[in-house]
Amino acid sequence: MARLADYFIVVGYDHEKTGSAEGLGKIIQRFPQKDWDDTPFPQGIELFCQPGGWQLSRERKQPTFFVVVLTDIDSERHYCSCLTFYEAEINLQGTKETEGEEEESGLIQPAEVFAPKSLVLVSRLDYPEIFRACLGLIYTVHVESLSVSLESLIANLCSCLVPAAGGSQKLFSLGAGDRQLIQTPLHDSLPVTSTSVALLFQQLGIQNVLSLFCAVLTESKVLFHSASFQRLSDACRALESLMFPLKYSYPYIPILPAQLLEVLSSPTPFIIGVHSIFCADIHELLDVIIADLDGGTIKIPECIHLSQLPEPLLHQTQTALSLILHPDLEMADYAFPPPRTALSHSKMLDKEVRAIFLRLFAQLFQGYRSCLQLIRIHAEPVIHFHKAAFLGQRGLIENDFLTKILNGMAFAGFVSERGPPYRSCDLFDELVAFEVERIKAEEGNPPKMMKHVRELAEQLFKNENPNPHMAFQKVPRPTEGSHLRVHILPFPKINDSRVQELIQEGLAKNQSAPPATRVEKKCVVPAGPPVVSIMEKASTVFNSAQRLEVVRNCISFIFENKILETEKTLPAALRALKGKAARQCLTQELSLHVQQNRAILDHQQFDYIVRMMNCTLQDCSNSEEYSIAAALLPLTTAFYRKLAPGVSQFAYTCVQDHSIWANQQFWETTFYSDVQNQVRSLYLTAREDNHTIRLKQKEKNSVGLEKEKTAMDLAAEQLRLWPTLNKETQQELIQNEESTVFSQAIHFANLMVYLLVPLDTSKNKLLRTSATGDWESGSNSIVTNSIAGSVAESYDTESGFEDSENNDIANAVVHFITRFIDKVCTESGVTQDHIKSLHCMIPGIVAMHIETLEAVHRESRRLPPIQKPKILRPALLPGEEFVCEGLRVLLDPDGREEATGGLLGGPHILPAEGALFLTTYRIIFKGTPHDQLAGEQTVIRSFPIASIMKEKKITIQNQLQQNMQEGLQITSASFQLIKVAFDEEVSPEVVEIFRKQLMKFRYPQSIFSTFAFAAGQTAPQIILPKQKEKNTSFRTFSKTIVKGAKRAGKMTIGRQYLLKKKTGTIVEERGNRPGWNEEDDISVSDDSELHTSGTLKASEKSTMEQLVERACFRDYQRLGLGTISSSSSRSKTEYFRITALNRMYSLCRSYPGLLVVPQSVQDSSLQRVARCYRHNRLPVVCWKNSKISTLLLRAGGFHGKGVVGLFKSQNTHTAVPPNFESSSSIEQEKYLQALLNAISIHCKMNGNNTLTVRPTVALSPGVWASLRSSNRFISTQAPFIDVGARLAGKDNTASYSNSSFLQNQLLKRQAALYIFGEKSQLRGFKLDFALNCEFVAVEFSDIRQVKTSFKKMMRVCVPSTIPTDSEVTFLKALGESEWFPQLHRIMQLGVVISELLENGSSVMVCLEDGWDITAQVVSLVQLLSDPFYRTLEGFRMLVEKEWLSFGHKFNQRSNVTLNCQGSGFAPIFLQFLDCVHQTHNQYPTEFEFNQYFLKFLAFHYVSNRFKTFLLDSDYERLEHGTLFEDKGDRHAKKGICIWECIEKMHKRSPIFFNYLYAPVETEALKPSVNMSSLKTWDYYMEETLATGPSYDWTMVTAKCNTSEEADQMDGSFPQSKRKIVWPCYDDVSKVQPDAITSLLNEIERLENKLNQSPERWQLLWERVTTNLKDDTRQDNPRRHPSGSSGIMSTNPHSYQKRSLLHLPDSGLGEEQSASISPSNGVDRRATTLYNQFTSKNDENRSFEGTLYKRGALLKGWKPRWFVLDVTKHQLRYYDSGEDTSCKGHIDLAEVETVIPASPTIGAPKHASEKAFFDLKTSKRVYNFCAQDAQSSQQWMDRIQSCISDA
Repeated sequence: MARLADYFIVVGYDHEKTGSAEGLGKIIQRFPQKDWDDTPFPQGIELFCQPGGWQLSRERKQPTFFVVVLTDIDSERHYCSCLTFYEAEINLQGTKETEGEEEESGLIQPAEVFAPKSLVLVSRLDYPEIFRACLGLIYTVHVESLSVSLESLIANLCSCLVPAAGGSQKLFSLGAGDRQLIQTPLHDSLPVTSTSVALLFQQLGIQNVLSLFCAVLTESKVLFHSASFQRLSDACRALESLMFPLKYSYPYIPILPAQLLEVLSSPTPFIIGVHSIFCADIHELLDVIIADLDGGTIKIPECIHLSQLPEPLLHQTQTALSLILHPDLEMADYAFPPPRTALSHSKMLDKEVRAIFLRLFAQLFQGYRSCLQLIRIHAEPVIHFHKAAFLGQRGLIENDFLTKILNGMAFAGFVSERGPPYRSCDLFDELVAFEVERIKAEEGNPPKMMKHVRELAEQLFKNENPNPHMAFQKVPRPTEGSHLRVHILPFPKINDSRVQELIQEGLAKNQSAPPATRVEKKCVVPAGPPVVSIMEKASTVFNSAQRLEVVRNCISFIFENKILETEKTLPAALRALKGKAARQCLTQELSLHVQQNRAILDHQQFDYIVRMMNCTLQDCSNSEEYSIAAALLPLTTAFYRKLAPGVSQFAYTCVQDHSIWANQQFWETTFYSDVQNQVRSLYLTAREDNHTIRLKQKEKNSVGLEKEKTAMDLAAEQLRLWPTLNKETQQELIQNEESTVFSQAIHFANLMVYLLVPLDTSKNKLLRTSATGDWESGSNSIVTNSIAGSVAESYDTESGFEDSENNDIANAVVHFITRFIDKVCTESGVTQDHIKSLHCMIPGIVAMHIETLEAVHRESRRLPPIQKPKILRPALLPGEEFVCEGLRVLLDPDGREEATGGLLGGPHILPAEGALFLTTYRIIFKGTPHDQLAGEQTVIRSFPIASIMKEKKITIQNQLQQNMQEGLQITSASFQLIKVAFDEEVSPEVVEIFRKQLMKFRYPQSIFSTFAFAAGQTAPQIILPKQKEKNTSFRTFSKTIVKGAKRAGKMTIGRQYLLKKKTGTIVEERGNRPGWNEEDDISVSDDSELHTSGTLKASEKSTMEQLVERACFRDYQRLGLGTISSSSSRSKTEYFRITALNRMYSLCRSYPGLLVVPQSVQDSSLQRVARCYRHNRLPVVCWKNSKISTLLLRAGGFHGKGVVGLFKSQNTHTAVPPNFESSSSIEQEKYLQALLNAISIHCKMNGNNTLTVRPTVALSPGVWASLRSSNRFISTQAPFIDVGARLAGKDNTASYSNSSFLQNQLLKRQAALYIFGEKSQLRGFKLDFALNCEFVAVEFSDIRQVKTSFKKMMRVCVPSTIPTDSEVTFLKALGESEWFPQLHRIMQLGVVISELLENGSSVMVCLEDGWDITAQVVSLVQLLSDPFYRTLEGFRMLVEKEWLSFGHKFNQRSNVTLNCQGSGFAPIFLQFLDCVHQTHNQYPTEFEFNQYFLKFLAFHYVSNRFKTFLLDSDYERLEHGTLFEDKGDRHAKKGICIWECIEKMHKRSPIFFNYLYAPVETEALKPSVNMSSLKTWDYYMEETLATGPSYDWTMVTAKCNTSEEADQMDGSFPQSKRKIVWPCYDDVSKVQPDAITSLLNEIERLENKLNQSPERWQLLWERVTTNLKDDTRQDNPRRHPSGSSGIMSTNPHSYQKRSLLHLPDSGLGEEQSASISPSNGVDRRATTLYNQFTSKNDENRSFEGTLYKRGALLKGWKPRWFVLDVTKHQLRYYDSGEDTSCKGHIDLAEVETVIPASPTIGAPKHASEKAFFDLKTSKRVYNFCAQDAQSSQQWMDRIQSCISDA
């Protein structure tokens, strides 16, 4: 029985202490006055009566009631019910009146101020409704002045006793005409909720309550606020009851008073409710989840990560809740909804919701009993929960929700309360044991599930209302509005002594009644099914049977000493051990080979076994694997080998390097499971002794049953018997158990010593602690951080001894073990004496063990070393030398799976054993695969040092020895990664030297130390080779400008320094602009420009000649972009000229020497125009559309106006005109005007026939004026303005590849010039005249984005490890790298601009500094628009012109030298090549070069093997003397040029040639730029492990490799023609030849046979294609591009994969040609094919003869043999009449006019003036000179007739 009420208290307003603004309450009376023995009086009750603070009121308020929960020090809860009412405050009435008034009338004024008073009832029972009735009754008696004494009511209340739980009820009355009934719940353990849970869901909604539920379970802080105190209590009660069967053990304060608000900042979790008036105070709480009950919202702060329920439970719970709470949601869409289903009664609804959560917990904790570890049974059961096993078997090891719950306090309470196997059971026990299967089965069946939920709800409801039909209750209530009566007397003072007497009487009376106590029924707790995984795991069994077989076989081979078989199967077995089943199998198999706890092995066997153990342990660090490590424990002490007489080495000395041994939790778990087994066997044997007699008869049947009993069953039995045993027996049992645990502890202390003390104690291995994170991942450390401190102390204290290190190790181990012993022994109740004796033993064990190990270590050092594979030396390229001898390493597999067998299966090429070499050019790994099956191959992985992006030291798990080793991981921009572990023989010092050398070669001091120049020169180059420069003009020039720059290490020269140097010269200054592009070091080029005169000096003749040979000029000539002279001597029609103003790079450092500018602009003004652009990069023409003469211009971005102002202020001391600023911008406008004029006239002249109606000035001047006044350049009238937005990828609706759309857009009003610039330039770009041009703002990715995206892409394409997150697939990661959106943007810009150019507008691109994205876009536009650039020669010209001459900063973007080391790698050029590759994919027939050519460039632009891509501009190349080959100075080694190399290779074999080349496109290419049509370039992915990257070998014409291979083939298997091709190992394109190359080879072979000199492949090919072209031309004039000639592959995809054969080591693939044994048929066929192309006499020659032809500008006249071919419609020329190879041809289709001409300088001496004629084609003008006037006339006529015929 328990008291209904412990205390009754009256609390009132305290008048004495009202000094502060806040009022206070005080206890007026309390009953009983003495505290009960078992229940102390609750402190601070007056705070809780008025949680909002004690305040007086101006009106009478309604009485209020709420329940406050207080928790005492023993975590008992006290329920304080408060009924508060207001009464008139007598003492304060007068003060409120105004002073002047007197109280004349005798009437008493109605009260004006009211003070609160509370009646409080404190109880340990939770019956809120009964308490409401009792307090209400007392209040009623007082208000209604009933004739009942309050004293008796209070006494009756305090003396009323209530029966304990169990469903009994009690009728009682307080004696004021009331009848009340108390119903006790059936089970104490089930919470009572009435309707609070349903109410909570109604207030907050399903999702929010679930969030709060998860928050409470994972120990977050939860705070409710509401305007109602009662609602707060209900919400807290509801949330807590949802947790059942877990109990909430943190602060639980449903109503928190104002004075205690600081409790909210306490660090522990809590559930607290506060009144909404404190809303403002609680919002700054950072880590509290706040639920607003009235508003129905919850606020989760950002810093809290709420763990969600694991799927599928989350979804099931949500569905079930929705069915219960919103039953009509399901039918909302039915056409004929059933009549509305009524919700259950709210009390029932409440139970249904709880039933769902009960089911949820049953599913979460399903099988928890099978993971309980029983440690002790008597006197108290001690039970430990095996978390790791539970999580592992549930398949939720990763799930942080369940992990947090299991680590929480609530769960610890759950285990200690529900762990014992013999106790009283409740609903949850039955549910979790018997119903989980049913719950699982009902998953997809809502009606069945609802049925079960309702059944559970019935049980919960019955628990609260066991007797629903009981008598009604009657309690008098005050009449309505009684609180408003005017004259109510205050609550009277109650007679204390009277109450005390009455209480005593009542208690005496009640106690005489017999107590109806109820004995708890105890029973054996049902165990339920074992743990199963939460997910139905389909197909987890991956041919595991086979794997287990592999492991078993391997072990049996080892023990049968079959060494060879073992070697073969071992790698497979080690791989199989990645699977859990295989690891368990290993432990079982090994234990079979152990007899009497020992097994001796020979050295070889020992090695193998240790390796397998290591491999198994390597993955045991996570907790689910504890069981496997535990099973291996006894085996490590069983297997041993004899090292010397009396010295044995056990396996444990070789498996210590695993973090699991340093994991305290592992040891505990293992210890407890061992103890459980021991205790079980203890009781089993005891039972067997009792039963021996009886067993004799039924031995057969029941032995089995006896054995089945689990420890839990035995324990239940023991606990049942315990009370019946006598003291001695009990004592004896306790001692037995204790000694069992103790002996186990000794055993474990020994085991731990074995595994923790390292073999070589001198190494002091223990102290290598690393950060905890690392520690987990497996460094060798044993000391966790918690120990590290003590280790350090012991280190200091012991340092006096000689062997302090050993002491240190000993101390650390001792410390670790004692901590373990302390914990487990105190938990499992070992006596203190025993623990002390253990503590004394441990240091002794450790010391002895260290001594034994010394001998073992000494002997193990004497073992012969394992045979290591021979180090193979890699072949070097010409000029390459070794820097560093090979370091023995193991090449570790990285995240790319192909080489490790991967998903495809196949040989395991990695890991490979070999050596790492450093040469002057590359870093190379060469070795052999470790896998026996792939052992004959060699593995080479290499990349140029210059391409290294990142190099870091790592610690790798060595795959072979299974121990941790130092390693290096080096990433290269050529998409390669070398990840190696150094062998033990390589000392850390050597590794350091290696890294230093590597860095030295990666960032050379100067450009001349790079391999391109240093190749073959042993002496390091001097920084700047001044002495080699013969040319005076350069010398003086560089002296004047660059002298300071060199000293400053090629960084920016300060202005003052320059001025001091040359005060005489006028220097036009430009400010240093730190603000624009922080990453680009502003190099010398920007900071000082000298005036050089416009005329050419004699000394500069050579410069001009050399400049004229540059690609830029040759291309200008080809495009017909004007002449070089500034005077208009040649013809008046040219509107552009080539200015040589920049030949000394004084105008703009990063531009080429010759620039194309409008004819009308004078050189003098160019200087000023240049100032308006970043880095002086003024707009110049770089390409012209030869059909309609539109122009493409490029420039740097404009400067803002502010910058010009900046110059003005800084340059006052130099001779700058005062109107400098204005003049500059005026010059800029003039320049643009001149450009526009030139463009429009140019277009009118050349191209108006092709264009449709196009108004020249589309807007009237008035409109322009209005635009100008608004200071905006673009307005809505511009139809093209949205291009910028579309380019930014915001709107892809209109497809740009549809030219008709563009046409329409442009026809509305097409400007003559479109300027593509950045948004930010809009402001600076304001023009004061009506220009026919338009500004298009473009968004593009800046350098930083390119860098980060490239880094991400590298991580995807060459990942260093296999991604742990299976979610992140390759394609997803590739998408996240943002590389493709960047390509998309560049290509989109390119396509739009090329269409504009096609449609008759010119375009100027001025983005960023004009050398990154501008170069990409401009060169892409030219490639799309002009077929010439799609040939080998044209592409070279394009790159030389747009990238090299126009100053793309190759050095800086690829971090070539030291000073740009930090800027990060930005693959701008690679992006361009990728765009070309995308276009190539879509138009395979339009390009003369193949994809290998692009890969070759992509590889070598970062490799530094060629000088071509070194330095940042022509100026720098000139300055370093690498720009031109000095004719007289051949011996000076100037580096190789990549183009020359490509040309040589191309002549030798068709390695760069695209056999699908059959150009038919007349318009610009329009590749589709949608993201979906972009393909990943295989350059990023492929590798050839057989030879290393083929890009290095293709150019070496060495035959040695092939002969070597041939010998080998003859020796081993002469006949076999088969070869296995492995994608990442062999070069697939090499091994799969294409038909054409084979035929060409065959022809060459036959020619050799016939003793003819072989013809070049190209000639043959040209004949084939021309013939075919003629045929196809006749069939159909215009065929689809991909099928344009017969030989082309019909399969459109095959060309992408392998469009050619290239043999890295042989010129044309002698292997194939040599090996075909031709039968006569083949011979005959080949010869007939050959005979089709007979000598040139049979060709169609309508007219031929010798003509003199003049070369390009400044070249002489040379005689050539010309052939006019009518059939082919071309004019071909040869070196002489006998020559067979055509030197070139002029297509007659392109010829516009043939006119007589006047002789020019340098013409042949004998020629008559009439013999000259000019041939003008659309591209350029050819000058010819015939033998005499007559033949000249004849030629002209013939050509003319040819043209007109066509």
